[in-house]
Amino acid sequence: MKNETLLYEDESHKCVMFSLEDEEHKEHSLSVNQFLIIQHESAILIDPGSGGIFGELYDAVARHIDPGKIKFIFFSHQDPDVAGAIAEWSVATSAKLIMSQLWTRFMGHYGLMDMGRIIALEDHGARIKFEHDFLQFIPAHFLHSPGNFSLYDSRSKILFSGDIGAAVLSPQNLNKNVDDFEEHRPFLESFHGRYMAANHFCRAWVKCVRKYEVAMIAPQHGSLFKEEMAHHFLEWFEKVEGGYEHCEELYGC
Repeated sequence: MKNETLLYEDESHKCVMFSLEDEEHKEHSLSVNQFLIIQHESAILIDPGSGGIFGELYDAVARHIDPGKIKFIFFSHQDPDVAGAIAEWSVATSAKLIMSQLWTRFMGHYGLMDMGRIIALEDHGARIKFEHDFLQFIPAHFLHSPGNFSLYDSRSKILFSGDIGAAVLSPQNLNKNVDDFEEHRPFLESFHGRYMAANHFCRAWVKCVRKYEVAMIAPQHGSLFKEEMAHHFLEWFEKVEGGYEHCEELYGC
């Protein structure tokens, strides 16, 4: 499929990236990636996005696994391009919904009424056993959301980083892989300089991430960072200056 990329596969484990957009509002929307991890007969869906792509994503997931076998749906943060279709997915599946404890109180505004479905992550994150392996929820607070997590899959060694690593306008998006970090870097700078809260949080996230062997970084927007490119990204992101460092120019007062 044109909008589907196989990120990892072995005899019992598979990671798939979908890059689906709301075609009706394409001119005014961001290019967004959604992710599915399958192990044996269960799955986790990551950042499934808005209601505008729900039907198309449901059908895409169904080509790989019965959506009724989705065990977890993870929402890295509260933005509508991440969680806009939370009510639809809660009806279409029996999955547990994983999110920061900060956002549980707002779920009624998304149309979710069954609070018993939610796994609320504490600030330090959590590890969930996933068949024979584990999923690690890594704190990414204030990068850009105050309640935000990245997800590390221990089997594939892929870090699903949410908005960290996002590049919306890079021509490398067409290839889905960053093959020249310096060429890609200008497409990272404006977004990260504005949306990340402060360098202190960037360094804290990188410190957490370096505890794990990362073979790929897969952001919610834009291209993938594999192997050496992932290393380059972490080195760069550790030095990113965010909103705090640009406070005076932003406020102009």
